[in-house]
Amino acid sequence: MTHAPFLLPDPQGHARTLAARWLKLGIFVALLAAGIFSLLLVMSRTPAVQDVIPWLDFFHTALVVHVVLSVLVWFLAFAGVLWTVNSTIRQPWWDNSIWAVTVLGTLLIVVSPFTGDGHPLLNNYVPVLQQPVFLWGLGIFGAGFTWLIIRSLMIAQHQSVASWGIYGSIVAAAAALLALLFTAVNVPETFTGQAFYELLFWGAGHTLQFTHTFLLMVAWLWLAEATGLTIPIAPRLAKGLLALMVLPVVLVPFIYLQYDVVSAEHRAAFTNLMKYGGLTSLPLGLVVVWTVLRGSRVAIPALRPLRNALYASIALFAAGGIIGFLIHGVNVVIPAHYHGSIVGVTLAFMGLTYYLLPRLGFQSVTSKWVAWQPSIYGGGQLMHILGLAWSGGYGVQRKTAGAAQGLENLPQILGMGMMGLGGLIAIIGGGIFVVVVLRAMLAKPYNQPAT
Repeated sequence: MTHAPFLLPDPQGHARTLAARWLKLGIFVALLAAGIFSLLLVMSRTPAVQDVIPWLDFFHTALVVHVVLSVLVWFLAFAGVLWTVNSTIRQPWWDNSIWAVTVLGTLLIVVSPFTGDGHPLLNNYVPVLQQPVFLWGLGIFGAGFTWLIIRSLMIAQHQSVASWGIYGSIVAAAAALLALLFTAVNVPETFTGQAFYELLFWGAGHTLQFTHTFLLMVAWLWLAEATGLTIPIAPRLAKGLLALMVLPVVLVPFIYLQYDVVSAEHRAAFTNLMKYGGLTSLPLGLVVVWTVLRGSRVAIPALRPLRNALYASIALFAAGGIIGFLIHGVNVVIPAHYHGSIVGVTLAFMGLTYYLLPRLGFQSVTSKWVAWQPSIYGGGQLMHILGLAWSGGYGVQRKTAGAAQGLENLPQILGMGMMGLGGLIAIIGGGIFVVVVLRAMLAKPYNQPAT
């Protein structure tokens, strides 16, 4: 096989089986359920439709579960895929136990809205439902993910560019876990409810974003090389640019040493860390953009979904980053920013899913829609975030639904209408992804020959 420094070797044996299980968790549970909740969310904020049913109470409960599934569970399940592919499995029983615990926690989160009043809290990063089933599910999921981090630190490889970036993502996740534990120990007992959870997840949530950014850069390089593009930098330089991205993570302990966790300075430090620390990914990101701009169109039809996912991922992540610098006040410009960034990561993971399916024992995707899926999903999401950004400029507040949005003038209505239409298009694109991937997973297994 030709040396490919920006790809990982195809997984074999138990590593392949376990990686396939993590992918099933991400697709069968997290994305499928999150998609259902997202449809209800978009309907609850679309003019005319929002007045049909009194959505507000369910909107907040659905929003909590949608965010947890689509941002936390999906991203970390896919991290489990890549961390497993990048490791040598020596104790299958341990890895199987970690996966089973994480699945149990996820299932409890999914069913929690239907087990009693949610009493939702819309704090940042990991919003919560104040009811036992959800909190038990979140705790069990967190325990499984903690063991996954420990296991991955012990057995991860870091020789190639891809494995180097994946190892960096594990280090960032470990830093986020330590930030969570340190905050939990130091939160005053007087903090309860939303104030408690806002503070608890603030530092850890910001730090965890660097895990996603590491994996995004790995995915971009991977998709570029897999679709025939020549990346114009040496592997050693690429490793150096990935190492640059560790610098914001290194600063996390110093923030905790410098500021009390309840101080305004602590909060501002993490805001600035993500705002400016994220720029450390810009050099490597620009290398990928330059590679794409100077590269030829993909000639092999089977590779077009991967290349289109790369195009769409770059566009959405860039849009989200630019919008982030336009945030002023508490309005829907904020979700426009993080939806762009989150969807950029999701599109990259979608492209890698198409690549990995036959290498994890599943059938390749064959639907004629698969080549269009990244463009449909990405285009809808771009319309969605531009509508939010436009409406935010006219004062529409975030985390509201129905009449509470206060849509009083034509620009606000047009912006949120654009948001709703884009969201529905994105749901169609996301639905296509889930359907074609589920069909590939449920088809007769593909027994890949040993390499």
